[in-house]
Amino acid sequence: MAGCFLVAAAVLAGAAPAGAQQARSVLVAEVADPITPVTADYLSEGVARAGAQGFEAFVIELDTPGGLDSSMRRIAQSIISSEVPVVVYVSPRGARAASAGAIITMSAHVAAMAPGTAIGASTPVELEGGDVSDKVINDAAAYAESLARLRDRNVEFAREMVTEGRSVPVTEALEIGAVDFIADSLSGLLEQIDGVEVTLAEEQNVTLATAGASVERHDLGFLRGIQKFLADPNLVFLFFSLGTLAIVYELASPGIGVGGVLGAILLVLALFATAVLPVTAAGLALLGVAVALFAAELYAPGIGIAAAGGTVALVLAGVFLFRNTPGVGVGVGVLVPVAVLMFAAVVLAGRLVVKARFGKVAIGQGHYEGMQITVKRADGKHGQAMVDGAWWKIVSADRDLVEGEPVRVVGQKDLELQVEPIDETGTEENTGPKDSESAGD
Repeated sequence: MAGCFLVAAAVLAGAAPAGAQQARSVLVAEVADPITPVTADYLSEGVARAGAQGFEAFVIELDTPGGLDSSMRRIAQSIISSEVPVVVYVSPRGARAASAGAIITMSAHVAAMAPGTAIGASTPVELEGGDVSDKVINDAAAYAESLARLRDRNVEFAREMVTEGRSVPVTEALEIGAVDFIADSLSGLLEQIDGVEVTLAEEQNVTLATAGASVERHDLGFLRGIQKFLADPNLVFLFFSLGTLAIVYELASPGIGVGGVLGAILLVLALFATAVLPVTAAGLALLGVAVALFAAELYAPGIGIAAAGGTVALVLAGVFLFRNTPGVGVGVGVLVPVAVLMFAAVVLAGRLVVKARFGKVAIGQGHYEGMQITVKRADGKHGQAMVDGAWWKIVSADRDLVEGEPVRVVGQKDLELQVEPIDETGTEENTGPKDSESAGD
């Protein structure tokens, strides 16, 4: 009996490692957009979650044209201080880790690329689109070099991708030691890096055990998904334009305030998005000029000169609104159609203002004077008639009214029309309102 227990114990002991292997998992995040503060929040949260929940590694599937320097450095700092190994995998095929993406890849404990991908071109750009100073380039190059040395990667390439904008394909990146692995798939990558030893913060050495590990996706989350959706330069420009247009039409034809409310909401959403995007003072100033000129078209409508000036300012605002950052800008396919729409809509709004300001009164005292109507109900000198689809009280000063007889409106007091019978000869008949204006105008 004792021998049976010993055999069973040995079997269980042998099975334990296999069971533990099956329980291993990695946390995977996907980045397929420019690097923004939203991206930095997403990845920093993923690094922290992977460490807190005991994942074997945190994998970043990366495909980016670059992004903001501040967001890139925040991500790199999160990776360097991570409690679990961080793997950057440039994928899928045809993806790139350019500019800020290349620096993030350099900071990873393990850097891998899928076939047909590229890495590099990390030369910084001036925030306002001008020439970059040597000081800025040297600082960026030194940062890239320090990360390459930290991960024992090609220091010369790290410097050249900043100072010379060098970019290399995946095979050359592996040959020169810019990355560690080439993998066709995520599962293949996890098999390759199994058993690799990496050094975490505070010189802690960890051996990766990722073969056969299950994959759990790090979701962006609902609120951050909304932030990411709104943090689109094209959408921000569209919100600014349509919000301004809605307010312009509210000013042109005041009503129940739908245009004003909608415009205010769109402008608030646009301003929210600018909090996570690299906007410029020049771009915001040009937006202000565009709004002022559009408003001027309403208060001094003419041949559309103010509207044309506002459209030019709007186009320039779209060009200069966002800093010269890779992957962050308004596309021509959005800029031109929106500008044309704004010009036409503002000119039309100006015409509405002219019509409202100088046109004849559409309703009110005197509008129905001279109109011929038919008595529908009569009670002595008082009665009712249907006028413009509404029932009106009518009163005759001369004689009693007769149902069905035609009368002419000679005055109005509040909601009561004063009428007189039409001469049977018809010589005094007037079938339209005063000033020859028809009832339907």
